[in-house]
Amino acid sequence: MTKHSEHQRTQDKEKLFAKILTVSDGVVYGTRQDRSGKALEGYLAAAGWIVVERRISEDGTQPVAEALHQLATDFHGLIVTTGGTGFGPRDLTPEGTRAVLDREAPGLAEAMRLVNPLGRLSRGLAGTLNTTLIINTPGSEKGCVETLEAVVDVLPHAVKLLVDNADPHPNRNHS
Repeated sequence: MTKHSEHQRTQDKEKLFAKILTVSDGVVYGTRQDRSGKALEGYLAAAGWIVVERRISEDGTQPVAEALHQLATDFHGLIVTTGGTGFGPRDLTPEGTRAVLDREAPGLAEAMRLVNPLGRLSRGLAGTLNTTLIINTPGSEKGCVETLEAVVDVLPHAVKLLVDNADPHPNRNHS
């Protein structure tokens, strides 16, 4: 391996990639604009993430699970969903997310709920699927950014640990 290709591999390793999934029947059927997806994309880009894909999905457990599974396949990074975390009859983003998660990350979801009093109404989840971290945010333009902002400082470390964990907390030999 040349020094240049080794340097390029190191640089690519340092990049943070993200995908955004907007969950909204209204956006899918053209009766609403995807303001929250656009807001998340702008926020993530400003925070140093490279947004490589934005997708929309109908509300519902199965459509969300299928979209998340497709987005996470062969992907190392962050997927942020927006929409479907409330109490509406079609708000099933957490159920679709739970269906595909390997492990939940309740600390992230709890921190996101603490940003304002309405956060207590969020049923959003956070967790991992293979080498991808998935977090659910509300569907409002303000709410999705506000909740992401509550955890963005720890997300790079969390995503890097999914692949690059060189045992940052080594076990001590107590012999």
